[in-house]
Amino acid sequence: MASSHFSAAAAAAVVSVSMLAQTAYAGLYPGLSTANHTCALADPVLSCSKGAADPAKVDTCCVETYGGLLLQTQFWNTYTGLEAEGQLLPPNSWTIHGLWPDFCDGTYTQYCDLSRQYDPEPYPNTTTGTPAGEPVPPYTGNSIEELITPFGKYDLLAYMKKFWIGLNQSDWILWAHEFSKHATCFSTFDVECYGPLYRKNEDLVDFLETVVSYFETLPTWRWLACKGIHPSNSTAYSLADIQGALTQKYGVLPYVGCSGPKYNTTEAGKGSLDNGGTVLTEMWYYMYVAGRPQDGRRVPVAADVNGGKTSNCAKAEGAVWYYERTAGSEWTQ
Repeated sequence: MASSHFSAAAAAAVVSVSMLAQTAYAGLYPGLSTANHTCALADPVLSCSKGAADPAKVDTCCVETYGGLLLQTQFWNTYTGLEAEGQLLPPNSWTIHGLWPDFCDGTYTQYCDLSRQYDPEPYPNTTTGTPAGEPVPPYTGNSIEELITPFGKYDLLAYMKKFWIGLNQSDWILWAHEFSKHATCFSTFDVECYGPLYRKNEDLVDFLETVVSYFETLPTWRWLACKGIHPSNSTAYSLADIQGALTQKYGVLPYVGCSGPKYNTTEAGKGSLDNGGTVLTEMWYYMYVAGRPQDGRRVPVAADVNGGKTSNCAKAEGAVWYYERTAGSEWTQ
C-alpha cells in the first residue's frame, strides 16, 4: 500500500486538503495516503493473483486488492414501468445492471463506505444483509444526475439514459444503488486514490464511465442474434444454444440468469425434475483485471471459476423464453 511523502513545498501547498482527505472518508484501508498513486508507474498486477493478495505490498489504488473477481452484469427487461415519463429501453440491446467486485472466492460484501451512500432505496438495508449489520440510511439528497452535471459529462449522461435503465424506478436510483452498494467495495475507487485535490464525486463519475466502457465491449444482443437467437413471443430457445453463442464470442461461459415460472410448474415441463427458470432476464460476465478496472485490461473468467453454477435457467430443450419488448417500451432510433 503506497504511503509516501511530498516534498516540503508541495506538502505546504496541499496540507489542509490532504488532512481533510485523510479524515473525511471511510475507505477500505484505514490510513491510506492521498499521495503518490501514479498508477502509470505501477506494474499492472492481475487481480486475484498471488501478487494482489497482500494489500500491504502493492498500491491498492493501482491494483484491485479488495474485490478482484469482477462481474459486468446486464438486464433484459421488456418494459420499464415508467414509459409515460419517457423512460424507455434501447432497441437491439440489453441494458446495464452494473459492475460488481466479488471477492476472489465468489463471496462479496456491500455498502463498504457509508460516507458515499447515495442510494434512496438501499437493498439490503444493512451492510451485511442481516439485522447484525450496520444500517444503511436511505439517501435523501440530490439525484445522481445532478451530481454528475457539474463535471460536464453530458455525453455520459445521455448514454446512461439510453442504456442504463431502471425497472419501476427512475434510472438515477439504479445508478445510485450500483455505485453505493458496489463501487465503494473496489479498492481502486477509494477516494484517497484521487489525490489530495480530490473533487467531490470524482470517484462517482469515474465509476459510471468505467461501467459504461465495459458494457460497450459486451454486446449480448448482437452476440445472440449472430446465432439466430432473437427476442420472440412465439419461439423459445434452449439454454445450451444461448450458452454456446455467448461462449463463442466471450471466450468463456458467462452466467445466464432466468426468472419466471419454474419449468416443472409449466405445462410443458409437467412431471420434470427441471426447476430452472424459463424467462431470460440477466447476463453476468466474469473477469479478472490487470491493474485498475478503469484501465480496461481484462481477462475473461468462466462463471464456474469457484465451482458455482453457470445458470439458474431450465435445461430442457426449448424451455427458455427470450421475450420481445412490450409495445411502446423502446425508444425509436
